[in-house]
Amino acid sequence: MQPTYIELRITPSCAHELFSDLVFSLGQEAVEIEGETLIVRSEDSLDMVRFGVEAFAEKLGESLGQTVSVQCETHEKNNEDWIAQYRASIQPVEAGQVYVHPSWDPPKEGFLNVCIDPALAFGSGHHQSTFGCLQALQKYLPKNATLLDVGCGSGILGITAVKLGAKVDVCDTDDLAVQSALTNAALNDISYRRHWVGSVGEAGECYDVVVANIIADVLIMLSRELISALKPQGVLVLSGILEKYATRVEARFSELELVETLTQDEWCTMIFNKR
Repeated sequence: MQPTYIELRITPSCAHELFSDLVFSLGQEAVEIEGETLIVRSEDSLDMVRFGVEAFAEKLGESLGQTVSVQCETHEKNNEDWIAQYRASIQPVEAGQVYVHPSWDPPKEGFLNVCIDPALAFGSGHHQSTFGCLQALQKYLPKNATLLDVGCGSGILGITAVKLGAKVDVCDTDDLAVQSALTNAALNDISYRRHWVGSVGEAGECYDVVVANIIADVLIMLSRELISALKPQGVLVLSGILEKYATRVEARFSELELVETLTQDEWCTMIFNKR
């Protein structure tokens, strides 16, 4: 781990939700909201995110016929301070019978325990979309199933699936995500069947279950590949979907049967069947 990380604070003058969606679409999964400010953290440069946000503000202003300003502040901070702060604030999560906890907290008796240590960019079960996927896996994952986790992040969903009895492959376009998923797999004394840096199109086989917790626009973009990666009767779990985009996602995957939509706050997890 590098000794420092970059923190980018983004404060738009209006259309905060659009800017939030943009930041997520640029591949930033760890976004904190503080009042009207979006906070993005990474060990890598965030110059391209800043450029994209500022260019978006200019184009949005042109389309609205008014000035749209955005204030961007970049700071370099110590990783140790961030991790210490995170450790002090993070709490274990119960999602059905799955108990997600960091390594410094003990497992919980009577639960399926998943140990996930904090990282700058990858989740630990607290976000509504991850929570929805954990619920869906417990309900829809068949015994001895094969599963592909697309956009694996911390590996939390793949690890849970292995502990539920599945044979799991994981992939992510971010090498840091794949490394995080492997590190957390070791914490849980499990292993994936396969892992790679890339996306669903490189899988080379079909699965009983495919889970993709990304964002709506990317899910729509990958719709053909995600559907093709399913076996007949296969289950597709999609999440990271804001409720206002759920209709668009359902329409794009209309050749599948929508079995259930799990909603928490404004986030949806959608479960489809390839019948």
